[in-house]
Amino acid sequence: MRHGGQARRSEPGRRSAQRPSERGRHGDPARRLAYDTLRAVADGAYANLDLPQRLRGARLDARDAAFATELVYGVTRLRGRYDAIIAQCAGRPLERIDPPVLDVLRLGAHQLLGMRVPAHAAVDATVGLARGTVGAGASAFTNAVLRRISEKSLDEWLAIVAPTAPPPADTTSSPTDTASSPTGTTWTPTDTSPVAAGTTSSVAEVASSTNLDPAGAPESPTTPDASAAPPGPLNLDDVAVAYSHPVWIVRALRQALLADGVSTTDSVDADLLELLEADNTPADVTLVARPGLAELDELLDAGARPGALSPVGAILKSGGDPGRLPAVREGRAAVQDEGSQLLVLALVAAYDASIAAATTTPSTAPPAEAARWLDLCAGPGGKAALLAALAIPRGATLFCNEIGEHRADLVESAVGAAMDAGAEVFVGVGDGRTIGAEEPASFDLVLLDAPCTGLGALRRRPDARWRRTPADVADLIALQEELLASGLDALRPGGVLGYATCSPHDAETRQVVERVLRDRDDVQLLDANAFLRDVVIDATRLPQRAENRPFAQLWPHVHATDAMFLALIRRNAE
Repeated sequence: MRHGGQARRSEPGRRSAQRPSERGRHGDPARRLAYDTLRAVADGAYANLDLPQRLRGARLDARDAAFATELVYGVTRLRGRYDAIIAQCAGRPLERIDPPVLDVLRLGAHQLLGMRVPAHAAVDATVGLARGTVGAGASAFTNAVLRRISEKSLDEWLAIVAPTAPPPADTTSSPTDTASSPTGTTWTPTDTSPVAAGTTSSVAEVASSTNLDPAGAPESPTTPDASAAPPGPLNLDDVAVAYSHPVWIVRALRQALLADGVSTTDSVDADLLELLEADNTPADVTLVARPGLAELDELLDAGARPGALSPVGAILKSGGDPGRLPAVREGRAAVQDEGSQLLVLALVAAYDASIAAATTTPSTAPPAEAARWLDLCAGPGGKAALLAALAIPRGATLFCNEIGEHRADLVESAVGAAMDAGAEVFVGVGDGRTIGAEEPASFDLVLLDAPCTGLGALRRRPDARWRRTPADVADLIALQEELLASGLDALRPGGVLGYATCSPHDAETRQVVERVLRDRDDVQLLDANAFLRDVVIDATRLPQRAENRPFAQLWPHVHATDAMFLALIRRNAE
């Protein structure tokens, strides 16, 4: 018997738990779970937090859980691309499609264009999902739109909706692995990582447009000749569609590549496309062996491989569950991007250098009190936990500040293993902008991991690209500057502050530091790149930078880390 163009498999482990009649009427559990997650994300939830909870509650088998995960993350990453195609096939702007219907259409589009689910299986199952979630009228509309989408390949659609953009690599790659979908057919996963619209029409209005055959969808557009695309600079509007990033983010990333000096005017367009591709590629699960609490060999013996840059980092094999490792369960190791690890290590290396310099300078001053370290914005606690482990052999006391009670609770949990090992850590709730005035010249080391747009972590948190707007940047910049000024005021003479963001946006990084330091004569910039080179496994991965570029910037497409920024600032000794 044939089904969806593929031979049906008879193994019980490959069968859906639902009968075929139930699938068509209501949609299968995996697709329904993915739909519910997308609706929760639209209401403000975070996919990396909401989806695991739903998967645990639904108790899907491994195949259906992987299918649901791919749907959620694939749609979230590529929805900008799919939205342009859906608008073409629906014959109306997205604002006139109900958000629940739009999420159903996105799920169907990803199956057709991103997962290689056979067309009739993808359409039938998604129509069943629409019928079970938003009603019969919406299911007819869904059927019409998805049938139009299925008439062309992704390459052909991108030639219509983004005609001047170079095709992304994922549009031309051939399947390398397949798994059985909940309908018994095959699909090609693009992501197995664990981890909104305006005024709308009513469902009744949507249903009213489904009287034509097939169901009122517009005529299929004609594919233009891709070879006719004009040469020259990138059309960033088309690039934004093809690579599924808001155009303001595309522009900000392009500017950041130039401002950092990692790209030239000749190379920036090619580098930008490579960066956007990296954002759309699921990141490896990276682990940190917190020094003194876990040995790196313990993670390697459990099946991880060494990290590429961090001496305390490891990379988990694809699909591996970090929670199965005893060191992770006990808090001696944790999931943490190598870029985040390196920022903390570089800051502590700069602190060690400052202490070494001070001890070689003759002084008649009395012995200094025990070192005091401050994590100014500590939540959710990953960097604080690494700092706490590093503080133990240095005899430092770590103070962790967080403005929210819930995030402070997360910090307490994260530093628990270090405290059990002897770290002296205090977690408090307060506004970081006032600490400099309340406790001036009180800390030898300050980490300011500033709130930011998160544009450097889009490969791990793809929903962030759709949450942020250009209007957010101005408010964040003002906050970043206030926090940095407060952190510098809290530094003791000779102390070192690390200003870090998980965004490469030039307005949030270099410009913030330069504006704050412009009004101060009591601090100096250190060469963050030099300290970063001191702590990495292979310094050739971080080549020498020009003397006028003391800031360190990591990049997904260059270093295989999140796009982390670091500035190191030392307060002058009195």
